[in-house]
Formats: sequence, structure tokens, C-alpha cells
Amino acid sequence: MAYVPLGRRVRHVRRYREIAQVLLKHGFGHLVELLELTPFLSLPRRLLRREIAERPPPTAPEHLRLAVEELGPTFIKMGQILSTRPDLIPPDYLVEMERLQDTVPPFPAEAAREQIERELGRPVEALFASFNSQPIAAASLGQVHRATLRDGRAVVVKVQRPSIERVIEVDLEILFDLARLAQERTPLGETYDLVEIVEDFATTLRGELDYRREGRNADRFRRNFADEPSLYIPQVYWDHTTRRVLTLEEIRGIKINDIESLDAAGLDRHRLALNSTRIILKEVFEDGFFHADPHPGNFFVMGGEVIGAMDFGMVGYLDQRTKESLLRLFVVAARRDAEGVVDELRRMGVVERGVERWRLERDIQRLLTKYYGLPLSEVRVREVVDDTTPIVFRYRLHFPAELWLLAKTLVMMEGVGLQLAPELDVLAIALPYTRKILQGMSSPRAMAERFLKSATDLTDFLFFFPKQWQRLVDRIEGGEFQVVIRSEREHERLTQWSRIANRLSASILIAAFIVGLSMLLPLISAGRWQGLILPLILAGFISLGFLILWLLLSLRRPGRR
Repeated sequence: MAYVPLGRRVRHVRRYREIAQVLLKHGFGHLVELLELTPFLSLPRRLLRREIAERPPPTAPEHLRLAVEELGPTFIKMGQILSTRPDLIPPDYLVEMERLQDTVPPFPAEAAREQIERELGRPVEALFASFNSQPIAAASLGQVHRATLRDGRAVVVKVQRPSIERVIEVDLEILFDLARLAQERTPLGETYDLVEIVEDFATTLRGELDYRREGRNADRFRRNFADEPSLYIPQVYWDHTTRRVLTLEEIRGIKINDIESLDAAGLDRHRLALNSTRIILKEVFEDGFFHADPHPGNFFVMGGEVIGAMDFGMVGYLDQRTKESLLRLFVVAARRDAEGVVDELRRMGVVERGVERWRLERDIQRLLTKYYGLPLSEVRVREVVDDTTPIVFRYRLHFPAELWLLAKTLVMMEGVGLQLAPELDVLAIALPYTRKILQGMSSPRAMAERFLKSATDLTDFLFFFPKQWQRLVDRIEGGEFQVVIRSEREHERLTQWSRIANRLSASILIAAFIVGLSMLLPLISAGRWQGLILPLILAGFISLGFLILWLLLSLRRPGRR
């Protein structure tokens, strides 16, 4: 049984009860019992079981999404993270996690003003020429107000919800407790380190609570696109920004998916689609730093088909090695080389030991055959991702979370692009970027860098080898060194040898019986010791019959011991 600190459970008993009640309400009573949440319910155990029997969830994935939304910001963020882990949850649950809504009622404007004054150390009236008390957007972590700086510049002020950090820390403690229990009691715990997953999530969520991080992301995008006239990134006003308050330049325009308003304004939709696609491709292939939440609400179209971006809390990173791995995957997939795809996945550390390679190659080959010969204009990123997801879940392929963020980004980008210009060929636009990186991978400079790195690694190995060798010798002399040879089919082979030995022993025993009986038969004809010899011979024949029958049956059924 997993150890869960009793003091922690008593301290958070109200929250545990709320979680148990929400899970029970949505038909997940089995999880309530599995995670030992039953004692927190006011219902007796028999009523809990009756509830499970009377309310089988008609659509379990939808119930899970509703339960997560009801449990609040921490669980919503956890669900959003899980939506980027198709190796952890089945495809139908994955779709529901992608639909999670992070919209909640706003908190009072007076609380927002108090938070601003506490963070910036001055009255709101001294900080802003005007401050609109009515928020223009509200989410689980904070809300956004319009304001005007003292010099007349229009800004938006993002204010964190008061006490949200304390709420999240309580929920994170509970998630750690539940992860420890699930680690021991669910099949998922045999494959994944669930506690480590919660630790990674906690790091990500705590990072989102620091609005300075979002401000730095915005500044980095401004630098990356300083020479790109088709994208506008708002300025961060750092003298009005802290950990819990973020002040950005306000940008106004038409939402990028408001087709009717775009047409009424006389804007060129095809040019917009082309610009938005080029922007994200540059982020991915050139910068390795991309906006990971490109839904239409975060992009506005300004005059001259300039796109203004907002909300830089969720970003993705791709290093050069990952980009090169993705391009190699693209090349072998284009050749319909399933074996090459699996080799590259192994090189990336995506495929775990124990996966049946021939099955994985077979499923990948089927996927590649489906798209073989199709023109790029007919290939949709959404369809490719949807077809890949079941394979990822079936074989527990551990793709980095950044790659699934990238996949979601490309899907959303494609969706916006197709709304603006249905004839848009996203993959054709991406080809020049892929060619450029492929050329860079084979350039003399890249080859020299790889050679230099290999030479450095070899030098390090040669430098440290004598010390490592001496440690190894010391361990051997001290009797600390053990060599263990293990075969993946060791148990099966031992079982086969055991069956062979058993049958050989039985055959020898049968032969001994036959020889012994043949020696006793002449005594009967001689009439000597008939009263004793006849029962012995009869018992021997009966035993011999049973042994022969057993041996014949074991030969007919070779799979049994």
C-alpha cells in the first residue's frame, strides 16, 4: 500500500471530499475506491457501489472532461497537459481533453485593483490615467482589464486571481498523493513514472503563475520578428509588470477567423492565410521557439493584413537535434520506409525496449501506404495526427511533449489557414523550409561541427578511461563486480528443457519396467514363488500402462509441462 501522509489528508479533507464527489457524480466511482477516496464521502460504501451500478457513464471521455472542468484550474491545466500526451491516454479521451474550457466567471474589480496596488506599490489612479473595472476576458488563473497609461498609451492589464497560488499548491499536493497511489494500483504505473509526470506538470504550472515569464516570451517574439512586417507583437511595459501583474500594449483588430468582417473590411484572405502559415513555419523551423496556443482568439488582423498576436503564456521549444530528427523522419516516411521510421524513432528514444518491432513496422507501413501517391495539397495535418495517435497509444511511444505541442500548433494553424483560404496547401508552403534545413544539415559547416563534437566526446572518453578502468579493476578485486547474463526468452527455454528432461526420465523408467518384467516372466513358467511374482508382474504392467499413456499424452500436447 502506498504511503500517503495522514496529516496532509486531514489538512485538505474538504478538497479531497470535493474531488471524490465530483468523480462519483460523473460515474468514476471505481476511481474513488481505487484512490482510497471513499472515506471522504458522507455516503456509505454500499451506496457508492449502487451509484456505480445505476449510473454507467454513457460517454466516459465526456464525463471525464466535465469532471476536470468542475474541479477547477489545477485540474484543467493538468487536462490540457494530458492532451499533449497521446501515449498516456486513449485517443477518444485525448479529443475531450483538447476541448477543455478555461473560462470562469470574473472576480470582483475591487479585488483586481487591490492586487495591482499590492504588486506595484502605488494606487491604481497614480499608475493609470484610466482603468476599466469591467474585465474583457477571464480565465482560471487571472483576468484582463483595459487601461490607459499616464502618457495616454492604451494597454491591457492581466491580473492574477487573489489566493490562486494557495489553491493550486493544495491541489498539487493532492495530485502527488493520488499519483503515488495510482503508481502502485494501475497498469499505467508499470509503464510510466506517474509521480515524475506530476512533478513536470507542477513545474509548468508554477511557471505560468509568473507573468514575468510571459513578458519575456513576448519580448523574444518581438526580437525574432523584428524584420517581419506582417506580424506585430505588443510591447511589454516592465515598469507596470510583476510576478502577478502583466501590462501589455493593447492591439485591436478583427479576429482572424471572423471571415464576414474580414471580407467587409476588404482584406485579402489568401494573403492572410499565407502570412499566418509563414509566421508559424518560421517559428518552428528557423527559431525553434513557437507560439503553442495559436487559436483564433489570440490573433487579430490589423490594417494592411498585419497580424497582431496575443497571449504568450504557452510556448514550445525545438532544439536543432529535434528538428533534424523530425526532418529525417519526414524523409524516410516519404520513401515509405517503415523500417527506417522505426530506426529513427529508436534513435530519438521514442520506442521502449520490449516493443514488438515487427508489429510496429506493420502498422507504420499501413499508415504510409494510406498517403502514398497523394499530392501534398490533399494531405491534411489534422488527418495525419489523428491517424498517428492510436499507434502512439498502442505502442506507448514516448514522444517529447514539445512535439505534441507542435502537432497541435500545426493543426490549429492549418484550421485557420483553411478557413481563410480553403485552397491553401500548407505542406507545399513548408517544403522550402525543410529543404533549407536539410541543406544546412549536409553543409560543410554542419559536418565540421558534428566532427568537432565527436572529437571532443572521444577526447573526453580517452581522458577519463584510465580512471574508470582503475575503478572497475578495484571493484573486481574487492568482489563487488557481478556479471549477470539474462535472455529475454530464458524462462521459455528453461521450460522446454524441463519438459524434455521429464519425458526422457519417463522413457528411461518405462524401459526399466519392460526389462524388469521380462526378467520376472520366466519365473512364472518355472513355477517358483508364483504367489508373490504374479501380483508384482500385474502391478508392473498397470504402472507401465499409465506411464506409456502419460508419455503419449505429453507428446500430443507439447505446450504443456
